[in-house]
Amino acid sequence: MNQVSVIFKKIASGSLVAQIMMGIIAGVILAVVSPAAAKSAGLLGGLFVGGLKAVAPTLVFVIVMASIANQKKGAHTNMRSIILLYLAGTFMAALVAVTMSFLFPTTLTLVATNSTATPPDGIGQVLHTLLFKMVDNPVNALATGNFLGILAWAVVLGFSFQRGSDSLKTILQDISNGVSTVVRLVIRFAPLGIFGLVAKTIATTGFSALAGYTHLLQVLLGSMLIIALVVNPLIVFLKTRKNPYPLALTCLRESGVTAFFTRSSAANIPVNMDLCKRLNLNEDTYSVSIPLGATVNMGGAAITITVLTLAAVHTLGIKVDIATALLLSLVASVSACGASGVAGGSLLLIPLACSLFGVPNDISMEVVAAGFIIGVIQDSAETALNSSTDVLFTAASDRADMDFAAAKE
Repeated sequence: MNQVSVIFKKIASGSLVAQIMMGIIAGVILAVVSPAAAKSAGLLGGLFVGGLKAVAPTLVFVIVMASIANQKKGAHTNMRSIILLYLAGTFMAALVAVTMSFLFPTTLTLVATNSTATPPDGIGQVLHTLLFKMVDNPVNALATGNFLGILAWAVVLGFSFQRGSDSLKTILQDISNGVSTVVRLVIRFAPLGIFGLVAKTIATTGFSALAGYTHLLQVLLGSMLIIALVVNPLIVFLKTRKNPYPLALTCLRESGVTAFFTRSSAANIPVNMDLCKRLNLNEDTYSVSIPLGATVNMGGAAITITVLTLAAVHTLGIKVDIATALLLSLVASVSACGASGVAGGSLLLIPLACSLFGVPNDISMEVVAAGFIIGVIQDSAETALNSSTDVLFTAASDRADMDFAAAKE
């Protein structure tokens, strides 16, 4: 019995990233050796993602509320700086996607689809939806995972509780600590969850379905790699004036890996919270910036919307001038903020961008269908970029602020 306890302690104290990599390798091996068993192992992945989605809304609500309620008057946070980084990063992602699409134009073989999905009619509807998400009933927001609504209520209640008694603030902090403990427990099961997700995905889809979309995937993934390894580090360097790659690679490794397989920015919030804590960032800042980033920091989504829209445009032979390309970048950036925090959330916003070029809705919906075909890789890479960038920009802003404060002293 003591040996079992020792084994569990070693597992609990071991490197989570190393264990996740072992889970990935084991998942691939199982999928190749026994596809039937691999599909059954998908239950582990479903339970893990379900656990993350279950704790994420409560985590955001409680931690943000407790953090603001216990915030001392005059306490400094970097939210303005982080939001500017989020917006700049998303717009730069759209610009890179436009550039890549012009350098390596993609055409699609469109097949009629009977999709019943309903895309938004325009930017106005996207903004309308965002505003009404913010004023959602708090119980419904928690039940449905509406993170804009959860964040809005947590902020309002947090500021209200700032005037409360010290005992009330202590209770809120104790609840926050309790929820954080549950979250850490769920995260420790990540290696098993990733193992199940990888095994089921490869056993179910393989890579044969992607063969006809190789060029499209190359443009999409190439754009995302440029953002992750060139543009984002450059933004961080301009902010911190330090080598950005140790931080950028840490975020990609410890946030991007789990996000790649969960395919949900919302589900990855607990992982990012834990990473921010281990990076010794300001909790008053990251407790708000991380859930906010899961909603509005959508560089990967902006790339997906832009590349697939221009693929439809090139397929139809529509000419695009520079001014329209810039407008597409802006529309894609704004639209990306309306992408839901679930797998494939950005694809239904493609018809909105296509409407700029007069692309018929039935054609744009065929492009959406093509997006779902490559979604096994596209959406995983998109979410990995989105989620890892949340931590990257939060950390960059926090460290730049600490360096500035140290220089003043």
